[in-house]
Amino acid sequence: MSNKQIDVQIMGQSYILGCPVGGEESLLTAVRKVDEAMCKIRDAGKIKARDRIAVLAALNLAFEQVGTPSVEASTTPTSSTDLPADSQERLNQLLKRLDQVIEKDGQLL
Repeated sequence: MSNKQIDVQIMGQSYILGCPVGGEESLLTAVRKVDEAMCKIRDAGKIKARDRIAVLAALNLAFEQVGTPSVEASTTPTSSTDLPADSQERLNQLLKRLDQVIEKDGQLL
């Protein structure tokens, strides 16, 4: 199956993405969800770094996908959510580690 390239915008930035022919609608739906999730976090005004916004949006979308309540964006790993205590603690550890990695070299990849 061949791929098609689609130009999209997420949080005001352009990306050229590849997708299988016939998968354009699904890709655009995914792009819309990611854009909405990232803009919601950005508009809350607590987080400015695009990479951190992207990671938190990805976590929120992943939690929704597996049926877990979404995590409220926070700049500190001590935010309160509706997650069980053990899940909240794991999330706090991941966010703290993310902060350390970003602070260390400024990028995730």
